[in-house]
Amino acid sequence: MSDTMTEGVIASWLVKVGDKVSSGDVLAEVETDKATMELESYNDGTLLYIGPKKGEAVPIDAVIAIIGKEGEDISGLLNEAGGSAQPAAPAKTEAPKEEKKEEAKPAAAKQEAPAAKTSVDTSNIKASVIRMPKMSDTMTEGVLVSWLKKVGDKVKSGDVLAEVETDKATMELESYEDGTLLYTGVNAGDAVAIDAIIAIIGEEGADYKALLEGDASDNKGTADKQERQENAQTDEAIEAGVDAITSDKVETTAVPAQGAATEGATTEGGRVKASPLAKKLAKEKGINLAQVKGSGEGGRIVLRDIENYKPGAAPAPQAAAAPAAKPAAAPATIPGASGEEYEEVAVSQMRKVIARRLAESKFSAPHFYLTMEIDMDKAMEARASINEVSPVKVSFNDLVIKAAAAALRQHPAVNSSWLGDKIRYNKHINIGVAVAVEEGLLVPVVRNADYKSLSTIAAEVKDLGGKAKSKKLQPSDWEGNTFTISNLGMFGIEEFTAIINPPDACIMAVGAIKQTPVVKNGNIQIGNVMKVTLSCDHRVVDGAVGSAFLQTFKNLLENPVRILV
Repeated sequence: MSDTMTEGVIASWLVKVGDKVSSGDVLAEVETDKATMELESYNDGTLLYIGPKKGEAVPIDAVIAIIGKEGEDISGLLNEAGGSAQPAAPAKTEAPKEEKKEEAKPAAAKQEAPAAKTSVDTSNIKASVIRMPKMSDTMTEGVLVSWLKKVGDKVKSGDVLAEVETDKATMELESYEDGTLLYTGVNAGDAVAIDAIIAIIGEEGADYKALLEGDASDNKGTADKQERQENAQTDEAIEAGVDAITSDKVETTAVPAQGAATEGATTEGGRVKASPLAKKLAKEKGINLAQVKGSGEGGRIVLRDIENYKPGAAPAPQAAAAPAAKPAAAPATIPGASGEEYEEVAVSQMRKVIARRLAESKFSAPHFYLTMEIDMDKAMEARASINEVSPVKVSFNDLVIKAAAAALRQHPAVNSSWLGDKIRYNKHINIGVAVAVEEGLLVPVVRNADYKSLSTIAAEVKDLGGKAKSKKLQPSDWEGNTFTISNLGMFGIEEFTAIINPPDACIMAVGAIKQTPVVKNGNIQIGNVMKVTLSCDHRVVDGAVGSAFLQTFKNLLENPVRILV
């Protein structure tokens, strides 16, 4: 599905074994190295076999499904597939299922060994497992922010089941099945590893526990399941981080133990436990969560507790706790007088990935830096003229993107990536534009920037920036960058260095335009100067190559008409 693809990840199956399919029907969604794409059927018939599960990576040319006539013997095809592309596939063929169909029920109660085999036969259970999908190329786990459906609810294909926070955005998890929500295995705020079971949908009364038991004894083994649970429950602070992010506030935790805190408060390690929706509503109504008694699991404050809260009930428990609370509260009223309070915020999914990827970049790629001053007088004049006719307001950053794209076309060595045993020289120029969001940094991509007009680039950057801040970016919006620009000029930063954004070989840091004395034709004049610093991966780009690129970039901005030629 792409020129660089070596394997694909089954993001989701849109059909199941036994379904009738026609040519053109979408069978599954497949995540490649660049995007999530639809896999269409080229045949009419019945879906007789599905090999890889949702979330599994599959090499190119491996057998993933078989379509034919209903009841057709496919054992020969499965044997061929097992001998070439997918050796593990025969272990899950229909033959073992047929052998165990009649004795599946008695065998399950007898011994563990047959249970591992019979667990594969779930054909009689009219229910489907929902697993945590991989929603971005760098995602290893997701935080289930909130459930929008509860056990017992009727759901249809396309309904939103939950909101999931990935390392890049908060996204909606849709159902691909019609039925009843029989089981939810994850609480709001929990971190869940990729491919872990989070819910089961099926016919009301279906034996979903057999599906859970089958998953526990699947070919991944007990060790993998334990590792998945450990990843999903790494730290209680994950939940604290999600709460802090979704409620748009940071909670202050006092170091001294305060066992005599307000009677209504439900705390765990000094932190009030409340659902994201409850916190949001409490903030809107100005309700102190410490005065609310939680009715949820483990005393957790849920939405109904905030809706039913009566302020008049607060004074009684508050008065009872007053003697113990006064000594601790007094120092807090004096700014800077107490060193006993601090703020702790759990690391968000986005911040985790930023830390890991940039640490890998900084310590694995040998960075070197090239700084150059650019006379922006003509660029300022050109921008003013352009905005007189442009349907969209063009910013200096848009000019920088266009000039960088034009310079990259002349210096393809800078538009490259280090792949370990080879260097990739990209033919397309996709500029990543760093955008600051509340939890960190996102890099949406302007594709084929060298072929786009300034007004098109301006409109696209504005749209992508808005999506980034509202967490509506899709994987196709942030994948595939070949060069990155980080601009802090709007914050008044004159000069800085940036860490390379993998897999790019370079990143350009852009500072503010500053009025400064310059020498022109032997005379000192006031000029508008902008500094840029190019961070280069020395494994790919040498000093002379980076300098030549910057020289071209400088010439383009100092004579903007060249950008348009």
